[in-house]
Amino acid sequence: MTKKLKIAFQGEPGANSHIAIVEAYPDAEPMPCATFEDALAAITSGEADLGMIPIENSVAGRVADIHHLLPDSGLFIVGEWFLPVRHQLMAVKGTKLADIKSVESHVHALGQCRRIIRKLGIRPIVAGDTAGSARDISERGDKSVAAIASRLAADIYGLDILAEDIEDEAHNTTRFVVLAREAKWAAQGSGPLVTTFVFRVRNLPAALYKAMGGFATNGVNMTKLESYMVDGNFFATQFYADVDGHPDDRGLAFALEELKFLSREFRIIGVYPGHPFRATFSETQE
Repeated sequence: MTKKLKIAFQGEPGANSHIAIVEAYPDAEPMPCATFEDALAAITSGEADLGMIPIENSVAGRVADIHHLLPDSGLFIVGEWFLPVRHQLMAVKGTKLADIKSVESHVHALGQCRRIIRKLGIRPIVAGDTAGSARDISERGDKSVAAIASRLAADIYGLDILAEDIEDEAHNTTRFVVLAREAKWAAQGSGPLVTTFVFRVRNLPAALYKAMGGFATNGVNMTKLESYMVDGNFFATQFYADVDGHPDDRGLAFALEELKFLSREFRIIGVYPGHPFRATFSETQE
């Protein structure tokens, strides 16, 4: 019998990361972890084979911890997954909407469902994560408290869904990266690919401007560029970038060569297939 893939995620059973694992790897065993650090450590130690980690959301922006944890983890991106996020308002069985006085969930989920919270006139309370708030209200059995979480969480913790798909924005989508201990580059020419890398430019005038110029002149599409401080130093900035293509593609190879020349540090952390969802938000060419 083939051993099941074990995939670590941050959160409790029923979290959106859990749903992403079920969708992307239906036969895998999801492994809940209390924190992102715990999830990354489980992959590093071999306790988990892979990790499913959220990196950004179309409403809330980037997931704060990941951009500095990921480069330092020594792990590699081997895939990505886009999950439309659907929030449900849930409470213990037999609860009516009129009974609810407060609602608990992750800060992002509360922020993504402001409209219904305001409409119902209930008090939002920040909890550690969506599925954890569902488990918590299930255990307490208090009909005056609701949770915002996934349909899977309502099933797992035996809660009634009082209002469905309550997110303010229909486009609410989270992008996840799949992490592994070893680099596994997708084959050149195997379809639309994404290359992710981190770099620090040399402390020279216009170094970043010049480094980025190589991507423009070689026709490389950069879909993400983010900066963050290194070791709390305001003047030591590391950049995290996604570009379309494979490092061996002629244009990208030239662009990366130019970038390396102007950088004091450079490391590719993944070359992987672009998820089909990317094709749904391509900008129209003017």
